Amino acid sequence: MRSWLSLTLLTATFACGASPAAPPAPTPAPPPAGPGCPESVDALSLGGLTTAAALKGPALIVVEKEARRLGLYRGGALVHLDGAPACWPVALGITDAGVYPPGPKVRQGDRRTPEGLYATSDKPWSSFKNAIAVHYPNANDAAAGLRAGLISQAQHDAIVAAVKAGKKPSQETRLGGEILIHGGGSAADWTWGCVALDDDELLTLRAALPPGMVAEVLILP
Repeated sequence: MRSWLSLTLLTATFACGASPAAPPAPTPAPPPAGPGCPESVDALSLGGLTTAAALKGPALIVVEKEARRLGLYRGGALVHLDGAPACWPVALGITDAGVYPPGPKVRQGDRRTPEGLYATSDKPWSSFKNAIAVHYPNANDAAAGLRAGLISQAQHDAIVAAVKAGKKPSQETRLGGEILIHGGGSAADWTWGCVALDDDELLTLRAALPPGMVAEVLILP
């Protein structure tokens, strides 16, 4: 069942790399997702973000931004739960002007969803109940931010060290942070850069992930 914004979601102002402000008005629903998530990671268009060989672990979430869908993979194959594919529609971000901002996340407040391979973990204390944290930025984001003058060398090095240690990097730099996979509804784009599922489908995803929501997420254009 599709759900929409609750009062709790309307008051959550610090997630998805945004600053405190009123959420933008909803936009019309995006085009329907394609026929479904690919059955194998070998069929994904990776765009140089990683290799298929790196995606054969026990728990991989794949978000295809253009198709507005999320799939769960194990060993490189799409998971099936009770005979149904673990593949669900998602909503992404919009700007104050009500426009979806394409492209990878670059800086705090740009309302974009990152693109790349990230670790995940549980975030039960989030204003978005049952949220899963995406460990943005990664080393590639840090390198791009350093080249653009958005972060210092020390901040870059700290992000890279955290990623190598399997820890969530700083969320307080000009690159932004607090990117989540959360509930609230997928009928139309409305977030500030997070990935939104329907509430019941978020619970189904969580139940299929390892304890602590320790997995990886590949976010594709």
